[in-house]
Amino acid sequence: MSKLSVTVDGLTFKNPFVIGSGPPSTNAKIMCKAFEAGWGGVVAKTVSLTDTEVINVQPRYGKLKADKENIGFQNIELISDAPFEDWERWFRETKDAHPDGILIGSIMESYEKGRWQELAQRCLAAGCDALELNFSCPHGHPETGMGAAMGQNPPMVEEVTRWVVEAAGGSPVWAKMTPNITDITVPALAAQRGGANGVSAINTILACIGINLKTLRPQPTVEGHSTFGGYSYLAVKPIALRMVAQIAGATEGLSISGIGGVTCSKDAIEHILVGASTVQSCTGPMLQGFEMVTELCQGLEAFMDEHGFATVDEMRGRSLPFFTTHHHLVELQAEAREKKAAAKRFRDKQWGEGDITAGTDKLTSE
Repeated sequence: MSKLSVTVDGLTFKNPFVIGSGPPSTNAKIMCKAFEAGWGGVVAKTVSLTDTEVINVQPRYGKLKADKENIGFQNIELISDAPFEDWERWFRETKDAHPDGILIGSIMESYEKGRWQELAQRCLAAGCDALELNFSCPHGHPETGMGAAMGQNPPMVEEVTRWVVEAAGGSPVWAKMTPNITDITVPALAAQRGGANGVSAINTILACIGINLKTLRPQPTVEGHSTFGGYSYLAVKPIALRMVAQIAGATEGLSISGIGGVTCSKDAIEHILVGASTVQSCTGPMLQGFEMVTELCQGLEAFMDEHGFATVDEMRGRSLPFFTTHHHLVELQAEAREKKAAAKRFRDKQWGEGDITAGTDKLTSE
């Protein structure tokens, strides 16, 4: 077994890197390409039952650049617009072609128990190894009470999670968290109470990528208008790391799939150090290609060798003990200053603690 392999909620990934739900997982052909490139898992684009209306627009993406480099990316893309019956075929095709790849179905529905349970059971019957509950899409469907609108209601998160866990028959269930909330640990704990094995965090941040200063129109512009969309890529990493760390610190026994700003192995390593068991990337492969997983794996393995970690689990959460309160930072700094001051003082009782010549040197002016 590879040193990069991880077992999470009973599922063994050959490496911790997972394609996040979205365009890089939008049908069987592209999901198979991700597995062929070497990704450990794929979360399929979010699906709903066929009678849920989904109509996407064009253009639907926007870029934020700094020094000509992409640092932020916004999308106003909705969940899959393909009939669910197509997805049942695509799940089977993908799993038949890559039986060792971990295939996770992403599902979202209206607030109806029967619809969530039907969707869950049909995804699993079609070959999905696990389910990710989309409580987090920040645009479009919240207008109908789905996505982030549901994820911002912790009692609803708990209840819907319980519905799906009941229908899943023991298959792992992850709840995807929205960052568009005051305290992300509240819905995470609600999902855990509902029986979730893990959470995925974070989904995109509701944002406006910018304004065209010639036309005065917000971007991306569709027929002269726009809407707030989901913001991702490198610029969101600081927020994502904070929220992953907060969830890790507030929960016990809940796996975390870290998402947000993963553009290279350094970014992924940081997610693992603050508590993630797996790391997802969606915008990364959209802009860099599926081949970015090669650097992710090489960079992670080099980091593990440098620090003497035999497994990914050994490094997971290693940075969490170094987070504290501002009040404690003040205390730590005061203690450090006192130790430095004490080291400069020399009293008679200190004679004999070390070599006498060292004590003499300490008191001698050059």
